[in-house]
Amino acid sequence: MTPLQTRNYRLYFSGQLISVPGTWLQTVAQAWLVLQLTPSGSALGITVALQALPVLLLGPWAGAVADGVDKRKVLLGTQALQAVLALALGTLAITHVVQLWMVWVLALGLGVARALDVPTRQAFVSELVDDEALPKAISINSTVAAAARMVGPAAGGTLIALLGVGACFLINGASFIGPLLGLLAMDTKALFRPDRPPARAPRAVRAGVQYVRGRRDLLVPLVMMALVGTLAYEFQVTIPLLAHQQFGLGATGFGLLYAAMGCGSVVGGLTIAGRVAPRVKTIAAAALVFAAGLGAAAVSPGPVVAAIFLSVAGAASVVFSSTTNATVQLRADPAMRGRVVALYVVAFLGSTPIGGPLVGFVGQWAGPRAALGVGAAGCLLAAALALAYGLSAGERIRARHATAPAPAPLAD
Repeated sequence: MTPLQTRNYRLYFSGQLISVPGTWLQTVAQAWLVLQLTPSGSALGITVALQALPVLLLGPWAGAVADGVDKRKVLLGTQALQAVLALALGTLAITHVVQLWMVWVLALGLGVARALDVPTRQAFVSELVDDEALPKAISINSTVAAAARMVGPAAGGTLIALLGVGACFLINGASFIGPLLGLLAMDTKALFRPDRPPARAPRAVRAGVQYVRGRRDLLVPLVMMALVGTLAYEFQVTIPLLAHQQFGLGATGFGLLYAAMGCGSVVGGLTIAGRVAPRVKTIAAAALVFAAGLGAAAVSPGPVVAAIFLSVAGAASVVFSSTTNATVQLRADPAMRGRVVALYVVAFLGSTPIGGPLVGFVGQWAGPRAALGVGAAGCLLAAALALAYGLSAGERIRARHATAPAPAPLAD
């Protein structure tokens, strides 16, 4: 059975199809608003960091919560809160009273909501489909996010030019109606839940961290994601700087650069992600292509060539993220899945409080090309880690074979 044959997953998918483009619409508008308020790469990096800081601090705890509560009810609350925050920022923007500190406060509030929402939403997918369909479901989710990265920024650039940034925030707030209705319409009896929910154990967060530390097959993909998440997935910083400072593009051109990366992500999600084996070798190969795309975009002579290579980076990025997600979810015990997914989210999104300001600083003082080069270097480091893991795993296998007793000789 494919994921879309399951009614609950179709409801979830339909809601995400409406809401996720709105999220990217807000991402573009927020970046452009900050650059309007102050032409500072560091200020943009701080904005992104504030939005991601709660994920870093609260993510592991959120995973422990997700393992022991009704995920659907949690998502109803977090989605509603994000809608309220988006509407608040939109109101401030269209009334022309918004200031940078207000953007920062609301970005921090949005980060708190997402700290609980994202790991819960990722783990909730395993309740919508069975384990056999889970990799495909994760791939579909990644493709939806990639398509949103294409549609949202392109629409954002046009809407900013026509209606102003405030309209983007208001539209995003309204888009949360889709997932809220989908969650309310689900058949809770058809969810793939354990017969008896896991008890809330003391020190659940510490138990999750210790569990991952004892599992190299989980630890290595998570560390790879942390490296790439910190240095390469800072597109909210690098692409605005590339468009605004390097190429001198307006809002529409800025949105189209974002859309080029999203277009590549959609192609990668539809043709590759979900069809490749969820293992470290696949993740490493995607990291290498990701590095090549970012490196080529960094040295591109103009926006058209940069857009082409950003699309390559986008395709590799969705394969990298979805394969890493599927790998850790399938290898984790069901009772630990929420906590493992939370650590994945911390590595993916929670690394931004470090990477956002760092990449923003590099972009401000050394230029947007150097900021993209930092991302390429992070991908290469992740691939090198995978190579070291593969070599050590091979040595352990050879050592076991070498110490195994020789078979007894056959009798004449």
